Amino acid sequence: MESADPGSVRRVLLVGFMGSGKTSVGRRLARLLGWAFHDFDARVESVAGGSVSEIFRRHGEARFRELEAEVGRRLLTAERAVLASGGGWPAREGRMESLPEGTLSVWLWVSPEEAVRRARAEGATRPLLASEDAVERARKLLEERLPHYRKASLVLDSESAPPEGLARTIHESMSVGTARHEILPS
Repeated sequence: MESADPGSVRRVLLVGFMGSGKTSVGRRLARLLGWAFHDFDARVESVAGGSVSEIFRRHGEARFRELEAEVGRRLLTAERAVLASGGGWPAREGRMESLPEGTLSVWLWVSPEEAVRRARAEGATRPLLASEDAVERARKLLEERLPHYRKASLVLDSESAPPEGLARTIHESMSVGTARHEILPS
């Protein structure tokens, strides 16, 4: 998306690794805007009748990704909505390039170490956390996803800013317009 004046943005898509704050920031941003909030993973869990971990365990990653793709197709038609994608959703070829017009994409950056720390602190039972080498696995997975995350219109450091501040920054970027912009640690 080249620019984002308030009238042209019809939805905000938050992307990023697990633990980057997509849900926390998304809820706050939706409240600021008076828009709806939709979380891809929560919607997949609702459709499948179980948690992401259960879906992976019972049906495998391929089935989870099918459900996630369908949920994404539906939610990306929503107007006046803030969407929190699953961490792996943007990593499928062509997704970030084919976002509907009026979509402001925002990558919430977080380091693998902080992502694992946050996920464990919230008691998450994600498949990635089941291994002893979770940080190393997170590092490799993040590296694979980076080329896709980097296609977002706005990149914010979610490691050093609170969710409320990130929501305000996104809101402000919608007001002033944005081309490709990054706010990352130096």
